Amino acid sequence: MTDDKVISGHYRHGDLLKAIETAIARLGKTINSISIEDLAAVDEFHIGGRVATRHFLSQLKLTEQDTLLDIGCGLGGAARYAAQHYNVSVTGIDLSREYIETGNTLSNWVKLDKKVSLQYASATSIPFPDESFDGAYMLHVGMNIADKSQLFTEIYRVLRPGAAFGIYDVMRFDNGELSYPVPWAASNSTSNLATPKHYKKALGQAGFELLQMDNRRDYSLDFFERIYASNKATGGPPPLGLHTLMQESTAIKTKNMIANIKAGTISPVELVLQKPG
Repeated sequence: MTDDKVISGHYRHGDLLKAIETAIARLGKTINSISIEDLAAVDEFHIGGRVATRHFLSQLKLTEQDTLLDIGCGLGGAARYAAQHYNVSVTGIDLSREYIETGNTLSNWVKLDKKVSLQYASATSIPFPDESFDGAYMLHVGMNIADKSQLFTEIYRVLRPGAAFGIYDVMRFDNGELSYPVPWAASNSTSNLATPKHYKKALGQAGFELLQMDNRRDYSLDFFERIYASNKATGGPPPLGLHTLMQESTAIKTKNMIANIKAGTISPVELVLQKPG
């Protein structure tokens, strides 16, 4: 299989929309009453969920009517949040056709389908003309992409001068052994983690200027502690959550990721960049 097929295969659920509809019913909601806040539990597939998205996007200085590119958009949770809270138009791209189809249905449910459009495409071969977007971001995507140089060159190409670009990825911090599986990979052979130094080099070569970098390790560990406490208090996870996506592998993938962060081998990191204008 090609790398793209390996990646999409890793995230394949098989009956994702039905699983979400079933969980929504258990919440006492319908597709007509569900909100983007309700969906955040399942469609924000990164450490910190909606809270992390809110903090991350607030740093990009978005303005109304901006056109944004969401790279590796998944189900489009961050895109819908941006569209609703910043009144921007967002185009998302992802390698999972199931995520794209499901995400577009979710956008229709919450009446954001005119502002959010998700489509199947590769981040290393973005199907848009030069200087198409006012900004771009990616949340927990780089761990699946080996060629960071090609990735950032493509993103730079489709951004207009002066555009902001935000990254929130899990990065490598030492050469220690990692425990697998984790949410983005079943084994080391399909994981493409890189260090902040590697990111900064590839981004600089593409032409980006680094404005800010923030290691979110402490935030991530606190987030997992709060999730654990909440689940313990309620006797288990809520009907709708990331377990809806990862199914029976949720516990082991989450446990391994937390252990890796605690060991200091990986950490989620935010980068805020700009294409010179």
